[in-house]
Amino acid sequence: MANRYAFRMDRPDCWTVFDVFTGQPAESDHKIMLGINAGEADDMVGRLNDEDAKRREQAGR
Repeated sequence: MANRYAFRMDRPDCWTVFDVFTGQPAESDHKIMLGINAGEADDMVGRLNDEDAKRREQAGR
């Protein structure tokens, strides 16, 4: 199963978590994941991909 979320550097020490399929920044807790540090981005990508995998599993995909 492909991961839906990844992160990219926008400028030094400034990262965006994005949806690989749409290219759009991800949103979590009503916040757009722009301008965050690398550690936070890495943690967020892991969390969002885990949540997405669970949703897909429940949907039978």
